[in-house]
Amino acid sequence: MRLFHANTSPYARKVRVVIAEKGLEGRIEGQTCSPFDDVPELKAVNPLNKIPCLALDDGTALYDSPVIVEYLDSLDPANRLIPAEGAGRWTVLRQQALGDGIMDAAFNTVVESRRPEAQQSPDWNQRWRAAIDRALAVMDGEIDSLAQQPSLGHITYACALGYLEFRLPEIDWRARHPKIAAWFDAFSQRPSMASTRPDA
Repeated sequence: MRLFHANTSPYARKVRVVIAEKGLEGRIEGQTCSPFDDVPELKAVNPLNKIPCLALDDGTALYDSPVIVEYLDSLDPANRLIPAEGAGRWTVLRQQALGDGIMDAAFNTVVESRRPEAQQSPDWNQRWRAAIDRALAVMDGEIDSLAQQPSLGHITYACALGYLEFRLPEIDWRARHPKIAAWFDAFSQRPSMASTRPDA
């Protein structure tokens, strides 16, 4: 299998952390690329030209990160990051959606900031920032009740927080959410997180 990814993509980081947590490194070859560039190999397997994208050995491909991580989790049922059924499954998937939503709003903010200033939209920037703030408030309310066993929810939260810290330090979420900061610092000590830092 081959994973098309960028080291700075929070969505790709989520996939890479899952690969490490599942012990699948030896089965997946990584190819670093940017979807903003013309990468024929990526477009050949993903018509959306987006990362992450996992090219399977049978010639098919999976995209994007929620589908990829579900597939990877299915390869080893003994170490599940997504519960197979019940309320726990829906909790973890909702946590993934919340973390992904933070990533979406942060990524859109970063892309918007790279447009000429006259073309930037203050209204959209405000909406994205408000979405991030609301999501962090929800995360803060449940961070103490996260299960001890790491799940995809933990991973997605950590990758979203890492992306905020990497790309939007001016948000300074740590000052407003010390509980989240303490949890993030502890979770970031995991080898899977340390080896996938965007500045690593």
